[in-house]
Amino acid sequence: MSNVTVCARFRPLSSKEIRDLCVRGIDPETFVFQDDKEDEFTFSLDRVFYEDSCQAAVYDFLALPIMIDAVNAINGTIITYGQTGAGKTYSMEGPGLQDCDEHKKGLLPRVVDGMFDQISSSKDIASFTVKLSMVEIYMEKVRDLLDLSKGNIQIKENKTQGILLSGVTEVPVSDSAEALHYLSTGLANRAVGETQMNISSSRSHCAYLFTIQQDSDKDKRTKTGKLILVDLAGSEKADKTGAEGKVLEEAKTINKSLSALGNVINALTSGSPSKANHIPYRDSKLTRILQDALGGNSRMALLCCCSPSTSNASETLSTLRFGMRAKHIKASPRASEVKSAKTQEESSSITKDEKCGRILEKMKERMSNEDIKMLEEVFIQEGIIFSPDSIEEVETAYEDVASKTIKSLQQTVEELLLKIKKLETDNKGIQEQALRNYVPDLVGKMPRFISSWYASFFTS
Repeated sequence: MSNVTVCARFRPLSSKEIRDLCVRGIDPETFVFQDDKEDEFTFSLDRVFYEDSCQAAVYDFLALPIMIDAVNAINGTIITYGQTGAGKTYSMEGPGLQDCDEHKKGLLPRVVDGMFDQISSSKDIASFTVKLSMVEIYMEKVRDLLDLSKGNIQIKENKTQGILLSGVTEVPVSDSAEALHYLSTGLANRAVGETQMNISSSRSHCAYLFTIQQDSDKDKRTKTGKLILVDLAGSEKADKTGAEGKVLEEAKTINKSLSALGNVINALTSGSPSKANHIPYRDSKLTRILQDALGGNSRMALLCCCSPSTSNASETLSTLRFGMRAKHIKASPRASEVKSAKTQEESSSITKDEKCGRILEKMKERMSNEDIKMLEEVFIQEGIIFSPDSIEEVETAYEDVASKTIKSLQQTVEELLLKIKKLETDNKGIQEQALRNYVPDLVGKMPRFISSWYASFFTS
């Protein structure tokens, strides 16, 4: 078990902010924070990056270890979190993804460069494939940023692969330049808007997903790792941002999903370790996508971006408390199952063709074609893997399955009752006919019996 890596980063003061600072550094891990009531709080995190910290330092400490693990088939997630205008997108992207000053490059371009350098420097890799996907969660819909026609991507769950985005565009990228080109194209499609706190405020949560598959030359085996970088939209207060109309509705949705994220973290870090608590992953698309990262089979790093100004003290305190809570999340990162290419193909073939076919064939012996068709939508592998996107959809789906099953059973019972009634009628008719045939025959035999009896009597 390992803890989430949590760091804080304080951006420089803006021209509009009060010059009084609410942060006093003690060492690279500890600082004192003073809120708007002049109460002081001491925070200790894995690392604190102050105003003069450089982008490279953030990358080296926060992202580099997770990137290396992802190349070695251990899933990883890196998240930037904080108030709107606190420097999340700058930390993630820098001033721009392409043609950017080397010192100002953000986490994303540095991760891309480092990933391909790490792969190319490995001597045991015969071949590798890196696939890139980009999505944003806007107004509680998952949109494909590489294909705008896919405006409502469904979130699915698979026993072996975990959380999946069904039908999302995956483009193979062979080097850093190609990856950054696609990333820039996708970012141009991201929803942004202007507020009083940020001229280019993100109006959605954005996730960058890398799937790294390697074929080893040494042992002829294949391994796959996933790396997800998430730039969250910032929490907002309408009185500070001046949001209204559509921008206000966007802010409400953003705050609601961030609240759902907080609820998941609270559920993961509270209660008895031996007692299984309900974790409300399905309360938002954001928490559903991050389900594997939050206490699952993935390493996770959280960068809490904050303003050092007393004018934003309440929002900064909320961000820091969120980070302290997240620091107690326990995860179980481990390398993904490694198989030879041949074994992997055979296993996939068996799962798809034989196992599912065997289950459905058995079902056909007892169920109608209509029920089998329904089950084909529910059964994917040996077991039920059904992942609707909300609690309401789960309830509706189960009600639908139950309703169809009950209806089928009722129809079967009605058919059996009709057959029983028909058999009873047929049986009654047969009895009556037998009785009618028996009585006349008995009447015809009586005179012969009497005559025979008299004859035998007198003879004796």
